[in-house]
Amino acid sequence: MESMAARGPDGSGETSHGRVMFGHRRLKIIDLSDASRQPMVDEKLGLSIVYNGAIYNYPALRQELRDKGYEFFSSGDTEVILKAYHAWGDECVQHLNGMFAFAITEHRTGRVFCARDRLGIKPFYYARSQDGALRFASSLPALLAAGGIDTSIDPIALNHYLTFHAVVPAPHTILNGVRKLPPATTWAIEPDGTEHFNTYWTLHFGEREDQTGYDFDDWKAETLKVMRKSVERRLVADVPVGVLLSGGLDSSLIVGLLAEAGHPGIETFSIGFESVGGEEGDEFKYSDIIVDHFKTSHHKLFIDAARTLPALHECVQQMSEPMVSHDNVGFYLLSQEVAKFVKVVQSGQGADEIFGGYHWYPPMLDTDDAYSTYKKHFFDRDFDEYREMVNPDLVRDDYVTAFVRNHFQMTGATRPIDQAMRLDALVMLVDDPVKRVDNNTMAASLEARVPFLDHEVVEFAANVPAELKIKDGGKYVLKEAARAVIPSGVIDRPKGYFPVPALKYLRGDFLELAREYTTNEKARERGLFQRPYIDRLLAEPEAHITPLRGSKLWQAALLEFWLQTHGI
Repeated sequence: MESMAARGPDGSGETSHGRVMFGHRRLKIIDLSDASRQPMVDEKLGLSIVYNGAIYNYPALRQELRDKGYEFFSSGDTEVILKAYHAWGDECVQHLNGMFAFAITEHRTGRVFCARDRLGIKPFYYARSQDGALRFASSLPALLAAGGIDTSIDPIALNHYLTFHAVVPAPHTILNGVRKLPPATTWAIEPDGTEHFNTYWTLHFGEREDQTGYDFDDWKAETLKVMRKSVERRLVADVPVGVLLSGGLDSSLIVGLLAEAGHPGIETFSIGFESVGGEEGDEFKYSDIIVDHFKTSHHKLFIDAARTLPALHECVQQMSEPMVSHDNVGFYLLSQEVAKFVKVVQSGQGADEIFGGYHWYPPMLDTDDAYSTYKKHFFDRDFDEYREMVNPDLVRDDYVTAFVRNHFQMTGATRPIDQAMRLDALVMLVDDPVKRVDNNTMAASLEARVPFLDHEVVEFAANVPAELKIKDGGKYVLKEAARAVIPSGVIDRPKGYFPVPALKYLRGDFLELAREYTTNEKARERGLFQRPYIDRLLAEPEAHITPLRGSKLWQAALLEFWLQTHGI
């Protein structure tokens, strides 16, 4: 619990019933009173819960449960989940709109019921310790802190990390002894020890019957309708809610929809870095357009390279898993600054995955070999290079190829482009952008809410014909819908990202850091990588870039950096 203090600085507690013990760190967002403290124990119903997240439809659910005869002792969403479980059992998750990871225990039987939200926005790690106990937490370091964990490297996870753009799909983590509950999954542990995992939601592509005959104006109108509802839902809080404003279409639309709904004085936050190699490190010129247009209360944070390096160590310290993306430290620093002003922010993650914004989607439209086309654009290296890079003792099968092929063959998406977008929405999105946003915001005691990942928005986007998503550089239907809300200057701009150039073009202190972690004594003793391969990367660090424009050297260095930082 102490290792998760930043995730919940406003309160803590423990409770036990029989063989089950719960502990909790609280960040007060909904119902700031002690009535919603956790673990929450309902003696009348004989249930206890620990929960992380936000249920946006909890007021309506609360009323529905009142109508069923339930009485409430708090005004928050935690108790609503508890009552929902009593009313509907394992099916309670079908009633919840939000982000959540929770565990409930029945005092009389000892049954434990765990669940994770549909898009995996909130994390759920678990481990079977060497003394036979089953433990779970919102962060992997919390499990390490309790000891007794097998910290050997998982070969399946390693293959994914170094091939699948650092995405390690559930249930795997880089450590053999730690697993994660997959998104949209419930996990029941019965009193006799038997376990049941159930996937309660998935994504199906193709138009619904009621959308037959939709023209482009209909798709645009529906896009704004679902987004308006989603953004409005994510204002449910008893504290102010701000917006992380990158200057791109996605976060700008969130600001525009909030302003349109009559929410004045929106607090917005932007970040910028020093330029490296001719690559701009900030997008202030675009975020300023939105700030000026909607008269937001804006906070602009500029980070020089001297501040980035020390923050990188703090950022890796709080990472639940190795996350190689350049923007991790950017999100970490931004979150630390934003937390001085608000406790909750809305953020634009997910739009590229669900509305077709990535460059590898158009080639998927007409391909007759979905796997090969996807691999060419997304994989960091092929299996031959992987074998050249990794210690032979850790090289087994080409797990990534098998995983992607199997995912493409699942029912619910027949076109190659839909198969790729489904894989990205259900796997890549969860274990790349969503994971790093939760990690870095919660490290600052800040809750991030992601309107594009409302499951109703995601389901709608899967119904939109792929051609209307990928046209004209991607996110076409979203861009055209957004013209009714925000200035065209941020819609027609070149595609950007959250840039931290210093981690893409490794030079100076950053190159020395990468050299240290790939060649020091601990790295040599672990022997993850073959020396000749690492030497080639170190000799020409800027020459070895992945198809998605990441540094292969940083990818290797970050893994060792994370392992050594966490005492592994």
